Amino acid sequence: MASPKVSVEVGGRTLQLSNLDKVLYPHVGFTKAQVIDYYARIAPVMLAHISDRGLTLRRYPDGVDGPSFFEKRCASHRPTWLRTSIGPGDRGGPIHYCRLTEAASLTWTANLAALELHAPMARCEDIESPTMLVFDLDPGPPATIVECASVALSLREVLGAVGLESFGKTSGSKGMQVYVPLNLPHTHDHASSFALAVGQLLARQRPNDVLVNMSRAERTGKVFVDWSQNSRHKTTIAVYSLRAKSTPTVSTPVTWNEIAECAAGADLSFLSDEVLERVQEFGDLFAPTLRLEQQLPHASS
Repeated sequence: MASPKVSVEVGGRTLQLSNLDKVLYPHVGFTKAQVIDYYARIAPVMLAHISDRGLTLRRYPDGVDGPSFFEKRCASHRPTWLRTSIGPGDRGGPIHYCRLTEAASLTWTANLAALELHAPMARCEDIESPTMLVFDLDPGPPATIVECASVALSLREVLGAVGLESFGKTSGSKGMQVYVPLNLPHTHDHASSFALAVGQLLARQRPNDVLVNMSRAERTGKVFVDWSQNSRHKTTIAVYSLRAKSTPTVSTPVTWNEIAECAAGADLSFLSDEVLERVQEFGDLFAPTLRLEQQLPHASS
């Protein structure tokens, strides 16, 4: 029998929450109520990064050990106050994506067991112009996040050589991402071609460690620099999103000192409660990505 619904008020909105005692992370007994609590508490910093982007939800109705599905189209049973925005869509045409602009909407998606939130590089107001460029670093076993951190440091050096500041975050899974804030008009093609050129440069500099080839057969022991995440229709795990792993890890902003320590062998993984503590202590380490204006050079320059 389903658990009774609980009525709560979040930011002046009334929500009906259900199955709060359902365990979504069975390896550690982390419940749906705890998922909702995390998203409600992280909302003040997370919303700054996602409220102006159409999000793709990855839902796990039976928990992380059960089947999941990606949901681009914002559910028709959404509250009337929950905003949507047109995004890249699919072959069937434009899609109205969920736009989470307040704590109540983030709580609503958490109640759907949308453990993961994936965000595009462009804002809703101009889906043709990315505000960020991302390098998604994916380790091929036996490589780990330690090797990703080493590659991230090399990325930072290459980007710095052309005057670009970059910021890192864990993926919350096995890798990490390096972001280059733009916040000036760019095209997705420009961002993609530049990211590819940088990835190819790193692959030449570190042929035993780095590749940009998407073939999984060649990734063993290397870090795949996925430049293709800058395509118009792609999304990347949003900063502060939970991940559907055995424990409730989070895609967490980290400092370059922490990345250097990880490259030397230190752990770089954070659970939801640790992320809340980090925000309390350090604030939003990803806040500069919202404001910093940078111009990408052309790939040929």
